Amino acid sequence: MERTWTGGRAVVAGMELDRRAFVGLGLAALPALAGVRGPARREPLALATADTEAHVVVVGLGRGQVQRRLATVEDPRSIESGAGEHVVVAHPAAGALSLLTMRPARVRRVLRGLGAPRYAAIAPDGHHAFVSDGARGELVVVDLRRGRIVAGVEVGSGARHLSLDPAGRALWIALGSSAQSIAVVDVSDPLRPHVRRRVRPPFLAHDVAFSPSGRRVWVTAGRDRRLAVLPAGAGRTVLLGADAAPQHVSFGRGVAFVASGEGGSVRVHDLADGRVRRTARVPYGSYNVQAGAGAVVTPSLARGTLTILDRAGRVRHELEIARAAHDACLLR
Repeated sequence: MERTWTGGRAVVAGMELDRRAFVGLGLAALPALAGVRGPARREPLALATADTEAHVVVVGLGRGQVQRRLATVEDPRSIESGAGEHVVVAHPAAGALSLLTMRPARVRRVLRGLGAPRYAAIAPDGHHAFVSDGARGELVVVDLRRGRIVAGVEVGSGARHLSLDPAGRALWIALGSSAQSIAVVDVSDPLRPHVRRRVRPPFLAHDVAFSPSGRRVWVTAGRDRRLAVLPAGAGRTVLLGADAAPQHVSFGRGVAFVASGEGGSVRVHDLADGRVRRTARVPYGSYNVQAGAGAVVTPSLARGTLTILDRAGRVRHELEIARAAHDACLLR
């Protein structure tokens, strides 16, 4: 049964860093984040979670160096960036979301009172974020401009990985880390999301990712060495081989990057025919992957590294950033 989330259980609490703490972290001196003109502003940035150390790591992609660290509430587990330089960090253990702004770099607001927020997708216009809450089986809608939860809908127990189509109208959510079902949610009106249908994948699914065209959805496995490319509408499903499960997907120009943390690899697949163009070796535990800004990044939960690859899938830098790093995003 669907139900609209009324927001009655969530508490919105604003949180801004004290200026002394801000200066102590050195963030005020970071030109790329503070908006100072000059060569440093042009360097693209990656943000990665330091899960057990309650902060976000800022890494310059050009030199592959840690630039700054931004303190957060406990258990920053996933991180997503989007239009307008909005950044959303999910803290499952704390039942909270952190909304970051990068000019200047700070935690703009913390939203509390959720169950276990897992992953976020940001609308193309940057006005809303859609967040899966695994503990409550909900999709939560956040108004990023006002910094508050405005809507939601029940989608099913274990809501986890999700992907928004390029038009910002449909969202797929895997219901578990090895999911029997994927919920397809209509978010064309962000204030009235509703489950449109459910998709049964050809195996227990883990990650879901819309292709750049929006016509296909790549689905990875929770237990098998397989991938499935499903039609977003009508069409046939294509099955591909993969490294050890679970796998995660991101996209570049004409390619899909598929990371296997158990296999210690990032495979580069051709979007046209699915063939593997290249395989890069990365540290064990490099589960999540994100492509953009002319680079690909994959953080290691086991080793606390961030590996930076070029757009062809060749390793450029590998640096230690934390004791454990579960997720990363790129500032677009």
